[in-house]
Amino acid sequence: MKAPALAVVIPARSESTRLPLLLADLAGAPAAWSLELTVVDGGSRDGTARIARLAGARLIASEPSRGRQLALGIAATTAPWLLLLHADARLQPGWSAALERAMAQPEAAWAFDLQVEGTGLGLRLLEQAVRLRSQLRQLPYGDQGLLLPRSLLERAGGMPEIPLMEDLLLIQRLQPLAAIRRLGCPLRVHGRRWQRHGVLGTAWRNAALRRAWRQGLSAEQLAQRYYG
Repeated sequence: MKAPALAVVIPARSESTRLPLLLADLAGAPAAWSLELTVVDGGSRDGTARIARLAGARLIASEPSRGRQLALGIAATTAPWLLLLHADARLQPGWSAALERAMAQPEAAWAFDLQVEGTGLGLRLLEQAVRLRSQLRQLPYGDQGLLLPRSLLERAGGMPEIPLMEDLLLIQRLQPLAAIRRLGCPLRVHGRRWQRHGVLGTAWRNAALRRAWRQGLSAEQLAQRYYG
């Protein structure tokens, strides 16, 4: 199989403690891969930008809007495959083999299985619920990462340049065009959201945001509620 040409786009904002770990994971990609690594910094006030440069990533400056950051990063790359990752994610053993298998399949979009750092039954039940949602409803969210062909993204109208809900809107646009499949490999994310609000509190908060989105509240207003 031909070595994949893959563009990895990471929107980041003040992630100097987590971003180095993800960049180290990506440094373990097979040497034969043609890898474009782009970090789009949304106005960090720490060493995020310097860390990205030291890792050899292309660095792009942006206003703090995840959809806009992703769109800028995608536009700056040329590889036929795209991997979109949040800056607090950690790739797990077997990730590169999972990506190679996916990129050899007929056109589809792919997401990792969510794995949340931390202990407790609530987090494990959350992971199982997300896995079922991804499997049965083909509805992964952005913290699961997204692998897809650039051509498929273009057919879906590109990355929505909004500060929140960009992942949900993109998946909704992709669903009529292609299957959205599980990679069968975990992606570990920081547990800070669930630590701050609890598993049920975070689920309720996210559901309230999605309900407000469906009722017509703008992404900018939702972002103000979410980030404060």
